[in-house]
Formats: sequence, C-alpha cells, structure tokens
Amino acid sequence: MENPIKRRKTRKIWVGDVPVGGDAPIAIQTMTNTETTDVDATVGQILRAQQAGADIVRVSVPSMDAADAFGEIRKQVNIPLVADIHFDYRIALKVAEKGVDCLRINPGNIGRDDRVRAVVDAARDKNIPIRIGVNAGSLEKELQKKYGEPTPDALVESAMRHIDILDRLDFQDFKLSLKASDIFMTVAAYKKISQQIDQPLHLGITEAGGLRGGTVKSSIGLGLLLWEGIGDTIRVSLAADPIEEVKVGWDMLKSLKLRTRGINFIACPSCSRQNFDVIKTMNELEMRVEDIRTDMDVAVIGCVVNGPGEAKEVDLGLTGGQPNLVFIDGKPAGKLTNDGLVDDLERMIRERASALDEERKDLITSTK
Repeated sequence: MENPIKRRKTRKIWVGDVPVGGDAPIAIQTMTNTETTDVDATVGQILRAQQAGADIVRVSVPSMDAADAFGEIRKQVNIPLVADIHFDYRIALKVAEKGVDCLRINPGNIGRDDRVRAVVDAARDKNIPIRIGVNAGSLEKELQKKYGEPTPDALVESAMRHIDILDRLDFQDFKLSLKASDIFMTVAAYKKISQQIDQPLHLGITEAGGLRGGTVKSSIGLGLLLWEGIGDTIRVSLAADPIEEVKVGWDMLKSLKLRTRGINFIACPSCSRQNFDVIKTMNELEMRVEDIRTDMDVAVIGCVVNGPGEAKEVDLGLTGGQPNLVFIDGKPAGKLTNDGLVDDLERMIRERASALDEERKDLITSTK
C-alpha cells in the first residue's frame, strides 16, 4: 500500500550538510551520553551512531572545558553536530567558533538581551541554525504558576516566548521542539504549534524510559504525529545506548514508509506449526545483516499457512516446510534444510542485496 502521509509544509534549514524541513527526508538524531570532555569516548560513540544511521548528533556542552573538547571532537567526525547549551552564552559563542552545526538553546534562559543578541549575531554570521528546546520539566516559573502544572498550552506559550525573542532579532533560521514524558501532552502541543509557525519541528517524547518502555511510548507518540505529517527531525529518547535510539528511529520511519534503509523484515511470531525456530533464526539473522544498506523486504515465515503468500510480496522469502522453501521476487528459488539455515539464508540475502544494487544502478544509468 502507498504511503498516505502528507507532510506539513515547513521552511527548510540546514544543519551542516543535512537539510531539515521543506521537502527534505525526516532526519534521525541522537545524543551522546559520554562525558564530553572525554574526547575519545565521545568521538567513538558518535562514529557508532553514524554507522547505525544517525543523520545528526547532539552533544551536551555544559562548561567552557566541554566547549574546548567539542572543538577537538568536531575535528574528528564529519556528521553534523548540535551543541546543547544552557544559561552561559559564552559557551555558545565559543562553540560557534569551533564549527558547530546547530545551537540548541532556549533564548529565555541565556540571560540579558545583549547576551541573546550576541549569540544570535554569531549564529547569523556563521549560518548556524538554532534549535529552541521546550521541555515540560523546565518550564518558566511564571508559567508553572499560571497553569499549575505542565500542559500543552503551557508548552506552546513557552515556545512562543522564545520565538518572539528571535523574531525581534529578525532571526528565522531555527527549528523547535516541545517535549514532555506524557504522550498526550506532547502530541497536543505539537499539533497546536504546527498551526502557528512554519519552522521545522524536532519530535521527541522526552525521558521516555528504558529500551522497551521508551520504544513503545516513543513509537506511539511520534507515530501519531508523523502519521499527520508533523515532524522534520526525530529523536527517540531512551535510557539506553544511543545506537539503539537510532535503530528504533529508523524502524519507525521504515514502518511508516517515510524513509528506507536496509532490510525490512516480515517475520511470524511462530507457533507449533513452525518447521524451524523462527525466533532464534530472526535474532541471529538481524545481527548478521545489520551492515546491509540495500532497501529490501525479507520474509521469514515458519510454516506454509502464510509463508507462500508473504513470499510473493517481498524481495526474498523463506517459508517453513518439508523442506523449507526460498522465494525470490515471488518465484521459487531453492530449498533449504534446517542444518546451516541461518548461514544459507544470510548468503542468499547478501546475494539478492548485491543483485538489487546492480539493478537499481543500471536503472539510474539508463534514465540519465
């Protein structure tokens, strides 16, 4: 089925060489959780996130020492970096000189007008966009008093205050996030703000939880917004390895047919009809073929009830039976025994991925 999603029209900005908004693909972002002053550890984590498919990485810069370290990190990686800065405007000015690609700030907590102006002027001079980040856990005291507790309206009002500051300084090169740990609050706030501004929106359910719970909460909240065409970048916030955030983000976008990268697996949950251990096979197979970037669908079905039907719709399909059958483009392509099943299946997947790459390369060449 075709993707029915109609994305919201937004301004386009550039975070390094990654376009955000407009007609650009939805970008996937994560954030390092190392000590920024530990340059080697932070660089290593950034490189792993990039390998996993991150488009943008955010790095916390809480001190001037961290700003110096950020400069060393910038020299060693080529992915766009966002510096997360609060309160001290001098840190923003320093990382602006060290090649930052985006400044994540709240203009309201930078301090006096002259300090905010200095940061905005530096961003303008060096073509650095700003990300305004509103969080339910850090709303202004007067808004907490006014609303009594975090609400969607409180998040939006906080965002508009920060936007007004940038408007007065004639700076429109920004994106915005409004995050809460509550799904309903987050979704309502994003829906409301999307009708008031045309800047790109960065989506996230903040402090979503651990790997399993956070994945579920983020998938529901971000999925609701993405389905309505809202969102230009996403971050899945997990109390887990940042690489898992990237993987979950890609799975979300692939599920909604908003982006493609690597293998989309269709696998049955298994039952007593299975002719091979589907769960064990899938666990091992997913790890083995993580490096494949070819856009392809692979079905792994344990029996003949749904197997042949699923196999007709994918690039490569395995159906459990006596023996197990392999289909390529819906046509029988071989028989596999359970002995060495994962090895054989991995080999066939890699062969099919290479063939698809060549077919698509020839197609591109022929249409030029």
